[in-house]
Amino acid sequence: MAGRVHPRQLAFSLPHAESLSRDNFLEGPANAAGLALIDGWPEWPNRIMWLAGPEGSGKSHLAAIWAAEAGARSTTANALTAAGVPGALATGALVVEDLKAKDFDERALFHLMNLAREDGAYILFTGREVPASLDIELHDLRSRLRAVPVVTLLPPDDQLFRGLIVKFCADRQLTVDESVVSYLATRLERSSAAARQAVELLDSEALRLGRPVTRALAAELLRDA
Repeated sequence: MAGRVHPRQLAFSLPHAESLSRDNFLEGPANAAGLALIDGWPEWPNRIMWLAGPEGSGKSHLAAIWAAEAGARSTTANALTAAGVPGALATGALVVEDLKAKDFDERALFHLMNLAREDGAYILFTGREVPASLDIELHDLRSRLRAVPVVTLLPPDDQLFRGLIVKFCADRQLTVDESVVSYLATRLERSSAAARQAVELLDSEALRLGRPVTRALAAELLRDA
């Protein structure tokens, strides 16, 4: 008889909600300035502020905390239109996420900043770059953005990085021991994005293989990555 073929277990990619509450924000030296900005509202040095940092550094989490506190609406920079500006500022506070060069309507953004100033509204921009590094054609908008105070988030230190790995595991309801956390912390790129991707891979492969998340599985996956 021909050898029996064992069916491969399929792992379905189900959505996992990441907690963006204040209680679930991991504090550390890398994000202390950003957290101080959020906690300092409404006594900001300017009603329009810019939160900069690399991918996965916590910008969206901090923006979500502030939005909940300030009653702010949220949008992405590339979704902003001139016609939608009044509605976006309807609550007097707005988060504009992921502002990057050539990916937004310059006139809509200029209209937004003008209307916010007239109405005394608050805006929190987030982006990987700082305003001065953006290539903006509209001169008046370029000047306005470069005058916005910037708070920068840094890559996580060792303690914060380990905490992020544990948090991402908890968000996916994964139980891991210290050996797994230590192994990942010493071998991954020191960024929140890398930690999140590694945990997602561990979760999906553990499910597919029907194995627990162990140091041995982490070693196999990182070796083959």
